[in-house]
Amino acid sequence: MTDTLVETAPHLIVERCNDSGGLMGIVQLDPEYFGAMVNVPLLHQVVTAQLAAKRSGTHSTKTRAEVAGGGAKPYRQKGTGRARQGTTRAPQFTGGGIAFGPKPRDYSQSTPRKMVRLALRAALSDRALEGRICLVDRWSYEVPKTKQAVASLRALGLDGNVLVVIGGEDAVAERAFGNLADVDLVEAGQLTAYDVVKSDWVVFTDETVPGIITDAPEGSVAFSSARPEVLEPAEADDGSVDVDDEIPGSPEAGDEDELDAEDELDAEDELDAEDEEASVDEEAGETDEEEEDK
Repeated sequence: MTDTLVETAPHLIVERCNDSGGLMGIVQLDPEYFGAMVNVPLLHQVVTAQLAAKRSGTHSTKTRAEVAGGGAKPYRQKGTGRARQGTTRAPQFTGGGIAFGPKPRDYSQSTPRKMVRLALRAALSDRALEGRICLVDRWSYEVPKTKQAVASLRALGLDGNVLVVIGGEDAVAERAFGNLADVDLVEAGQLTAYDVVKSDWVVFTDETVPGIITDAPEGSVAFSSARPEVLEPAEADDGSVDVDDEIPGSPEAGDEDELDAEDELDAEDELDAEDEEASVDEEAGETDEEEEDK
């Protein structure tokens, strides 16, 4: 089994945007870095080693030989009925030394470079499979403003813990994102598997994304998109009232239909009443003629 998927996977197709959230195109990530097989045991081993390497290892406790005092025998050897003691700095005494306590040590583990590279690719591939890779062309900030950084994250639809991978020319962006608690900054050359694993989103620029970016095949659709939908601009209010608009206090469409039906029924009732009156008048006239004939 190879470490890289042969066919183009859907999760390699991502959107390329600007820092304002505008779509600039659909591109394909390098399958060598974002299409690797996710080896969980390898990833766990490398991340554990990276966390262990961060430990300072400066913890220290004093043994009974290092605690000051305790040179005199607390009481005589025999005749007291108590257990014999030679010093008050023994571990069983309050203020005594610590038995088997921690001492300064180095926690770093030796990890082959090949394992480190494979773990980083596995972490990036896992984020790509979840649709959590964001690609920005560049950070176009002229001055470091945290407000602009927040607006960019909102426009790109990024939430949770965001990892921004910066390059050498992103000094302004580094200061803009520096005050945000949920944003971690790391240089492209210092990116580790642990940085990727602990983040919900990983944001790259054209300069910092690993591998080669190519144009997506024609008709391709991005695997996922977190950008919020662009709302249609509101129409200007010129004070005019549309006939179709609902006016407060006016009957709704359903009420109008009911009124029309009632009017038709009333008209039919009036016609029926007129017809009945006419028929009654005719019958009365015929009765009068019959009486005259008699």
